[in-house]
Amino acid sequence: MKRLAAKGRGCGATSARWLLAVVLSLTAIQAHAATAGRQGEDILTIVENHRSSAVIVLAPSAGRYERQGAFDLARYIGSMSGAAIPVVETPGEIERALSGAGPLLIVGREAFEARPDLAVALAAKLKRHPYVRTDGIILQRDRNRVYLAGSNDESDYFAVAELLRAWGVRWFMPGAFGECVPAEDALRIGDLNEVYASPFEIRSFWISWVGDQSGRDDFLLRNMMTRADDLPPAGHHLGALTAGLGKSPFEIPLTDPETAEHVADSADKLFAAGKNVSVAMEDGLYSSSGEDNAGEDNAETVSPQWDKYMLRFSITDAMLTLYNRVANILHERHPDSASRLGFLIYSNMFLPPVRPTKLAPSLFGMIAPIDIDPVHAMDDARSPERREFRTIFDTWAKLTEGRLTVYDYDQSMLVWRDLPNPSIQQFRGDVRRYRDAGILGIDTESRLALATTFINLYLRGRLLWRPDEDVDALLDDFYPKFFGPAAAPMADYWGAIDSAWEASDVTEHEFYVAPVVYTAEVVARLERSLRRAEGMIDGMVATQASLTRNENLYIQRVQFVRLGFEVLRAYLDMTRAAATDADYSAAVAAGEQGLSARQQLTNRNPAFTTTKLEAGYAFWPGEVQQYRELRAYTDGDKGRLVLKLPVDWNFHRDFGKVGLQRHYYDAPVDIDYQPGRGSEYPPERRKDDPADRWEVVRTDRYVQAQGIRAADGQSALGDIWYRTDFSVTASEAAGDLHVMFPGLFNRCTLWLNGDEVGRRKYDDLWWKNDYRFEWDVALGAHVRAGANALALRCHNISHMGGMFRRAFLYQPAAASPSK
Repeated sequence: MKRLAAKGRGCGATSARWLLAVVLSLTAIQAHAATAGRQGEDILTIVENHRSSAVIVLAPSAGRYERQGAFDLARYIGSMSGAAIPVVETPGEIERALSGAGPLLIVGREAFEARPDLAVALAAKLKRHPYVRTDGIILQRDRNRVYLAGSNDESDYFAVAELLRAWGVRWFMPGAFGECVPAEDALRIGDLNEVYASPFEIRSFWISWVGDQSGRDDFLLRNMMTRADDLPPAGHHLGALTAGLGKSPFEIPLTDPETAEHVADSADKLFAAGKNVSVAMEDGLYSSSGEDNAGEDNAETVSPQWDKYMLRFSITDAMLTLYNRVANILHERHPDSASRLGFLIYSNMFLPPVRPTKLAPSLFGMIAPIDIDPVHAMDDARSPERREFRTIFDTWAKLTEGRLTVYDYDQSMLVWRDLPNPSIQQFRGDVRRYRDAGILGIDTESRLALATTFINLYLRGRLLWRPDEDVDALLDDFYPKFFGPAAAPMADYWGAIDSAWEASDVTEHEFYVAPVVYTAEVVARLERSLRRAEGMIDGMVATQASLTRNENLYIQRVQFVRLGFEVLRAYLDMTRAAATDADYSAAVAAGEQGLSARQQLTNRNPAFTTTKLEAGYAFWPGEVQQYRELRAYTDGDKGRLVLKLPVDWNFHRDFGKVGLQRHYYDAPVDIDYQPGRGSEYPPERRKDDPADRWEVVRTDRYVQAQGIRAADGQSALGDIWYRTDFSVTASEAAGDLHVMFPGLFNRCTLWLNGDEVGRRKYDDLWWKNDYRFEWDVALGAHVRAGANALALRCHNISHMGGMFRRAFLYQPAAASPSK
């Protein structure tokens, strides 16, 4: 029969709660029976006492995933119950099966062949005018027959996965490690009648950074997710289409009509063949050409708009002028082509256009909020950035008339350290907004790295399939199935992690947020919960030779958590030693210990981490190397430590840039008002501190992590000032004394005893700098024997401000004669 149209127009729980969940789970296991659908008097038995007379019916012309679904159904029934169920797929076998009275599981098109009304019922639930695809399923029992079908080939598999899910099978992570298959003596079906279609056409992820691909495709299918194959590509490609124009791919005359003709010529062959084409910008920052900045054409197409995220002028108006012209040229040449043009909303083409714009219908956008707070939801009052993104997103959704996909990142911490990075606290709120905006869906860049992402992708899949899914119920279901008898302490462990991120005010997305989220109190709680979990599986470990598959998996999963905890603890020990204590020997030792634990994770399963692209100071091995190099400046190799400067410094905000005029660098510090001293003052309130007084901040974490923000909660602070005093002996003052700032953001100026002694060059786009973030300043003759006053001004116009590692004074080692 003709298939239904698949293409269109183009956080922490209490232990008592988890103990109850475990008891209920174990009770269900002891019953050794699973029923799909509502239980009642009329029950269809598929398996009883490991035996079955059921048959799976599959069309001879079944599609790839329809066929995989039927055979996976037979395989999982066998894995659960030990019963062997045949799949019949020849006309004669099908006819005999349909004429019998035994239980039948009818998959895919054979279901619609037998019951055409099912297709009608399903069609009523599908998206009426999809751009790319629409996915829906129908599961219905009629006496001895169970119909499992979908709106397209993949959806046939989704229907099978839904039945297996009702019987308790789960795929929490790709591969065997994440699969949960209960052991059952009996499998039954009660009153079953489910018809459902997802509101999202795109529900996909891909694995980047050379992450492990094992099991990805099956994981997608079994969690109702799709590949993004049907989506117009939006990979960086404009440079290839503009070859020969401009000084570089980022310096082209965007609004020149000849540029549009050039791009159209480059894309013509593919467009004529009806193939989708990416016209997406390259991965970088674009400069408007002279043609875009002057003249009559510019007056019609370009309106300068400062992008505070990229610290450049937005080129959105100019780029959309180019895209519309290209689309119109290609459509005039090939009016019957169904080709779509994909473009990226990214970099300094992220902000919506200023001028009224209507997009050509062949243009499909993909918005990638790479530098927007990934921790909080769009409606979270703690995140002005995220609320700004809400407006940006809503505008693009309307402008594209729903031809929009969100390209997001999970893990959301981009340069990270294989530590847990949950995303559910952000995604569970935003997914409904995405649905209500009527966009195509989500395409996620993941590295897999399960020690980091854990069950993020599973929860995403469930919410993309059903945006109103109860996340707490999903978690209640997860822990007993995944950890067995260790469910309660593991729920407390991961619940503490979720709660730490949920409670955090950080809006940044790299490794320096780790000690802010994972406080000493959080780590202590994690260790207590982990020890309890290990105690609950100790008996299993002792008798491992006689354990079931699931029991072995419970052990492996708790061991996985243990190794992940060792990575976390070692990394935090390292950062504390370096950032707080300026003890680089201890930092290196802890870092090496953490890297060893991480390697053990990788050895167990390459999907647990992603390390293949690590090179340079940005990554964990590079951070350890940085501490080795800093150690050399303190242990006599390259230098001798003179003094560790204090952790606490006096601090002053300078929104009005009056600090120079008022001599913040050498005027007396009035520190009577000190609400920020230590960690006693709540960080969430520090943004409201008076801006005209000195206060105290720590230097082992950047100031926004301590609650220092603008009154409206924004990260950009303008000028900020640090002050401290130190004393040295006459011999030390006479030497070549340097101050090392081992972790410092922003452009800076340094004063010693009222004299300017250094200016730091720094790209205000912090990610374009050397990831050591060091500044080494020779103090020279400005040092006095006895007391000295040091003042540091940082110009913080984006994201992180100030110091995040403790500064120290050192004297370089004397150069050898050979040098």
